[in-house]
Amino acid sequence: MPPEGEHRVEVHIDKLLAARGLTLTELADRVGITLANLSALKNGRVRAVRFSTLTALCDALQCQPGDLFTVRRPSQVQVPT
Repeated sequence: MPPEGEHRVEVHIDKLLAARGLTLTELADRVGITLANLSALKNGRVRAVRFSTLTALCDALQCQPGDLFTVRRPSQVQVPT
């Protein structure tokens, strides 16, 4: 397991919001989570996502979980400078 805080999951909420003409605030309202929590998820700062939240996101954005997240290959991980 990588050390806490390091992960290779990329979150694509920004792309999906732009494609659907939604704001982060509108999505938070539709999903039923706080704007702060959705922002943390969008920026990859969360440690876990509940399946109920994932389902609500997919329903609101009319997408699949694979549209929301991808995993970078180890060689694509950026080393902090």
